[in-house]
Amino acid sequence: MTSSKPVDPHGDGPHASEAVANSAEHRWAIIVGLIILSLIAMMVFTGVYWSSMPPSRVETIDVKTLHLKGEFVENNLGTSIEKDGRVIVRLIAQQYSFSPQCIVVPAGISVTFRGTSTDAIHGFVVGRTNANTMLIPGFVSTFTTSFPKTGEQLMPCHEYCGTGHEAMWAKVQVIPPDEFFAKAKAAERLSCVSR
Repeated sequence: MTSSKPVDPHGDGPHASEAVANSAEHRWAIIVGLIILSLIAMMVFTGVYWSSMPPSRVETIDVKTLHLKGEFVENNLGTSIEKDGRVIVRLIAQQYSFSPQCIVVPAGISVTFRGTSTDAIHGFVVGRTNANTMLIPGFVSTFTTSFPKTGEQLMPCHEYCGTGHEAMWAKVQVIPPDEFFAKAKAAERLSCVSR
């Protein structure tokens, strides 16, 4: 009788290569399992770390007294020049408008935006610039940017905030620095909306 099994020239039999393959698969299964466990451990560690250590410079504000006292009272909104020479824009977002509706900033000079929301999560992006932030009730958002070109740019809300969201936008007028500082001498707060 002839056997249908191949003859192993080394005499180890067909089971030796199967054992080598099983051993290699077992090693790779352990390696893949360890990689998955280490990734899960890193995600858990990162999540616990960030939940126990909030980001720096978190400023909170009481939305109930926002309009009554502090830096976001109505006559303090808009663009101003601080005593140290910094240009600061203060604004509030609320359904479905920004206050002030039009902001004046100088071209080529660093401008710090400080804003918050009174009712829902809002956000804005200024035209084709890198000025982009979210405004969250109870927190003050701060960022600094500059505008290289003069002109008018739209500032729409980019976080859906309700049925009037599509009409929520403001304007940013970027003017030459000499014109900006001349206007700043005449008024404490700058806005392109007449008061």
